[in-house]
Amino acid sequence: AVLSGVKDIREAVSRAQRAWKYEQKKAILFVDEIHRFNKAQQDALLPHVEAGTITLIGATTENPSFEVIGPLLSRSRVFVLQPLGHTQLSVVLLRGMDHLKVTCDPAAEKLLLDYADGDARRLLNTLEVAAHLSQSGTIDLETMAAAAQQKTLLYDKGGEEHYNLISAFIKSMRASDPDATVYYLARMYEAGEDPRFLARRMVIFAGEDVSLADPQALQVAVAAFQGYDIVGRAEGWILLSEAAIYLAKAPKSNETYVAYKNAKAAIRESGPLPVPLHLRNAPTQLMKDLKYGANYNYPHDKPEAAQKQDYLPEDLADLRFYHQKN
Repeated sequence: AVLSGVKDIREAVSRAQRAWKYEQKKAILFVDEIHRFNKAQQDALLPHVEAGTITLIGATTENPSFEVIGPLLSRSRVFVLQPLGHTQLSVVLLRGMDHLKVTCDPAAEKLLLDYADGDARRLLNTLEVAAHLSQSGTIDLETMAAAAQQKTLLYDKGGEEHYNLISAFIKSMRASDPDATVYYLARMYEAGEDPRFLARRMVIFAGEDVSLADPQALQVAVAAFQGYDIVGRAEGWILLSEAAIYLAKAPKSNETYVAYKNAKAAIRESGPLPVPLHLRNAPTQLMKDLKYGANYNYPHDKPEAAQKQDYLPEDLADLRFYHQKN
């Protein structure tokens, strides 16, 4: 559908009509990326589907409820295809390695299966790149990571003292030492460090290291960041000093930071698990027929039932990412 239009539809229908007339053969019209057809192009298919001239098969990675016109959708059956699991991908990987005459270390295999994320095409493309990069015929973890373009981003690009000072500044705030905090702030400010960089680091610190122990800390840090643009460099240090000492004296908690990290680790381990059906949005009849939103307990109407309902994907139902501290 990316490259075709109504003219191509008419030609295909014409061939289908001739095939039926002279050979008594039914025709199948397969339209890849059917969501790329606009309304007029989809309308052009409708009479031929209704007449039985063609059996239409449309493939799309989008939600057909939003991307396929209602009349065409109502005359179709919708089949929801799921991503391939590791078991199926492993079969594809074995075939690919046999064809390319290469092998993979177990660690490289796991990285590739995780990176493929259920997509056999991505798996094979990455395997082929890794095979070209490999010098020995055995693909190791480093080679596979290079093929998948999963590189470690380095923060320190030079200027060791610069990074030593910002590290000391952050660690002093984290340790609730206001004297060391303001000392390192002044060292960097007076040396000509970009004040917005310092303010930005304090905004991050407020979310990462103070968090819910004092939610107002984030407001103070953001106000200092914005206030500096109003005041300027000559007196902007006053605002930065206030914010830095406030953050140093504030109670500390990293529970929201850790919660996100825990959730991120679970996502890497388990992949993008499907959202439970009862939590899915169901604005169309098709989605309702697929049980989207079914049996959802509305907390305002059924608070006790809502508390007992599972909200995480089934495979993660027993996990807890957020651990509240005293």
